Formats: sequence, C-alpha cells, structure tokens
Amino acid sequence: MAMFDLDLNPMLLLDLSFRMFVAIVLGAGIGLERQWRLRSAGLRTNALVSVGAALFVILGSVGIEGADADPTRVAAQIVSGIGFLGAGVILRDGFNIRGLTTAATLWCAAAIGSLAGAGMLLTALIGCVAIVATNTLLRPISRWVNRRTQHDLPVGLEDRETATDYVLEVVTTDKSEQRIRALVLQAVDRPEYTLRSLDIRPGKSSQMKLLAGVSAAHVGDTEGLQLAVQRISLDPKVTSSKWWPTEDED
Repeated sequence: MAMFDLDLNPMLLLDLSFRMFVAIVLGAGIGLERQWRLRSAGLRTNALVSVGAALFVILGSVGIEGADADPTRVAAQIVSGIGFLGAGVILRDGFNIRGLTTAATLWCAAAIGSLAGAGMLLTALIGCVAIVATNTLLRPISRWVNRRTQHDLPVGLEDRETATDYVLEVVTTDKSEQRIRALVLQAVDRPEYTLRSLDIRPGKSSQMKLLAGVSAAHVGDTEGLQLAVQRISLDPKVTSSKWWPTEDED
C-alpha cells in the first residue's frame, strides 16, 4: 500500500485544504440555524461532522492507492457511522421524541462534507442551501400541520402529559450578565420545569442576551414562565424579557 506524499505536490495539498475549508464553512452554516434555536448539536458539531466526512472521503479517494483503494467503501461507512452520532441527540420524553430534526441535520451535514471532500463544491453549496431552507422555510408549514392535528384530536387526548419546549429571553448589560444569569436560573428553578440549555449571546450597545431553553411537564403550563418574566423585569438592569414556545420535534 503506497501513500501520497503531499509535500511533493503543493497544488494537490492546496486543493484538498480548500475542500476542507468549504466543508467547515458549509457545516457551520447548517449548524448556525440549529444553535440559533438552542438545539443540542449546533455550529461546532455540524462543522466537525462536515469536515470529518470530508477528511474520510479524501482519505479514501486521494490518501490511499493500489489494490486496497476503495473510495466508495469509505463513503458508505460515513453514512452508517453518522447514525450513531445522530442517535445521541434523539431523546424520548414522555410521549414525545426530541431531536429527530437535529439528528437528520447532522446526517445531512455529513453528506455536505462528503461532497466537499470529493471536490463537488457547487453541489455541496446547493445542498447546504437546501438543508437550511428546509429547516427554516418549512417551519411555518410544520406549525400549521401541528395545530390542525391538535385541533382534530378526540376530547381528552389533547390534555395528555407531554413536554413542551419554551425559550426565555432576557436582555441585560454586559456588566450585569452574571447576576442576571443567576436570577434567570433561580426564576426557572420550579418543579414543573426542566432547564435544558442556557445560551449567552452578545447584543447591541454592550448588551448581552440570555436565552434559556425550558421544558414544561404539561402542555400549556406557562404560568411559571409568566411569573419569571414579571420577576426578572423588575430588575433595573434588565432591558427586556419575554418567552415563546418552540417545537418539540426539533
């Protein structure tokens, strides 16, 4: 089995480096939408999945030559292997299954990385746009279908115990971020809620935005969130505070 010495072929090295760069950028673009929605697999995870798939494809197509070289075999292992990573973000919570969309997005990020690693950069870019568009533009349709489905449920089934996700957003100053963060954690520390994520993002004019992902034990159990918003809003360093529901299947 012979290996390529990339040091003797700078043009090939430059081409492969550009493929890896494209894989990272496109994977990060896919993960940005997931992280914006406070999902477990965000920007870095999708970027790593994409560039990892690209590296494996490069290994199978360029790094190995001879009788043992089989690029299709390496690509096939990526398809099956990414399933184990996707399974890690799928959780069952009561009657709900969480993380299916995020797991599918990881699988798609691996496909984008494989395309970039194979040198099909334009196809990878088109695929990335299609994935982001699917996760964003189809969201209103998904919400409409969910509302119609819940409306058509028999009496009694719509009141079954099932977790519902919410996002609590609080905007404060940069200097008060640590204190307000403790206040947010204290406000959502209630028996009916489970804190699933806490994201801190920079805002405008030295402001910080705190986003707390909260899961309620029952549908429509938002009284505690309303009380939390009222309590947090009393702090003079809080510019704004609000909450909104998110989709469980993501």
